[in-house]
Amino acid sequence: MSARPAASATPASAVVSASDSDPCCDAPLPVLGRDVTVPLVTGGEVTYAALDYAASAPALQRVWDDVAAYAPYYGSVHRGAGYLSQLSTDLFENSRATVHEFLDCRDGDQVVFTRSTTDSLNLLAAVLPADCEVFVFETEHHASLLPWSDARVTYLNAPRTPEEAVRTLEQALAHRDPSPGSSSWGDPIGPALVCVTGASNVTGEVWPVRELAAAAHAHGARIVLDAAQLAPHHPVSVRELDVDWVAFSGHKLYAPFGSGVLAGRADWLQDAEPYLAGGGASRKVTRRADGGVDVEWHTTAARHEAGSPNVIGVYSIASACKALGEAGFDALVAREQHLIAKVREGLAEVPEVRVLSLFGDDSPRVGVISFVVEGWNSSHFAAALSAEYGIGVRDGLFCAHPLVRTLLGSDPQDVGECGAPEAEPGEKSLNAIRVSFGAGTPDEHVERFVAAVRELVREGAKWTYHTEDGRCVPAV
Repeated sequence: MSARPAASATPASAVVSASDSDPCCDAPLPVLGRDVTVPLVTGGEVTYAALDYAASAPALQRVWDDVAAYAPYYGSVHRGAGYLSQLSTDLFENSRATVHEFLDCRDGDQVVFTRSTTDSLNLLAAVLPADCEVFVFETEHHASLLPWSDARVTYLNAPRTPEEAVRTLEQALAHRDPSPGSSSWGDPIGPALVCVTGASNVTGEVWPVRELAAAAHAHGARIVLDAAQLAPHHPVSVRELDVDWVAFSGHKLYAPFGSGVLAGRADWLQDAEPYLAGGGASRKVTRRADGGVDVEWHTTAARHEAGSPNVIGVYSIASACKALGEAGFDALVAREQHLIAKVREGLAEVPEVRVLSLFGDDSPRVGVISFVVEGWNSSHFAAALSAEYGIGVRDGLFCAHPLVRTLLGSDPQDVGECGAPEAEPGEKSLNAIRVSFGAGTPDEHVERFVAAVRELVREGAKWTYHTEDGRCVPAV
């Protein structure tokens, strides 16, 4: 590597294509861990099939190489006179510009770096006007369902079609209660915020974001998009969707280094007190005659980025954004739809499998599919996939408890050798299995998964399982 890496461009040595790195890999963007082998309880080892992208996607090889190339030049961001500090500052701010471009933000939109989608939405909740009312569907991930406890919140029932989602929101907004205090907008009804997911972390179904944004704006409300599951699979344009803010996590975007993004309109962010008080957020601090201090806060994104920024996490997000953009979302989406079709067609051939859906089979979706298997507890089934086939999926309620409970119904049956983690009495089977994949998933992984589901249902598990420390595990 040269004496000084270009802060605004990825080092050429870090660009790795599938053909350069792994001739046997049919995934368009190679990821770390694609050659990892794991032991099977039945004996031997097998290459691990990582099919839990919706929880945390593996790091892109490109991201890992970019971070490794930068690591020797790591320095403190902002305010440092040293060469490495200045270089790191350039890298950090150019990463902000990369994310701004990746999201197709408007002029004047701010990109604030956070720890995750959860952190981003809690930040937005902290800067809401005092009289703001929030509207959120019960179908949201807990990251976007729960942060609004200090606001007036209206929880909307799960819609069964995209059109019903839009109608439900329009009706709720049309019947807003008058604000109990004076409105900061000069509107007697007061400000409002709609929070909606772009793609469900349970069903993978894509929500009608543009139509929901239009409904929100028609009633004087703003809208924030939880793009945690959408951004890794599909282009997200703030301009085209006409959303006011978008939030996502690096660890779901193939950049697992502890950073997230909140991007969008600057006014509420600038008008509120900093999310965290400390160095970096403050522009000027002076002592008062009475012994206290006066603080002048930044009006830029730094206002909500107190402390030493996670430059490696931020750079990894920018690297992932560049990799996805260079690969081309048209090609990535087309291939993912190919994998989705393989999984759905394979599951459809097993009568005991029921795929969970709000909007129906024809709804657009990303590579996230949840299902239950008749006669099996989902935790037991997931444990067998791992222990006997080397396939990693997720089971449970997926931090979207109201949605999964709605999809499964309220009368679970106690079946299987072990129950759901931390399940309430009588709800041992109230859980589901989720398989999720993306740009780093080879065809063989989904083919092995479909074959394993078919074999487990037909022949049963080859091993005995029990619950230990809240998890279903193979018996020793």
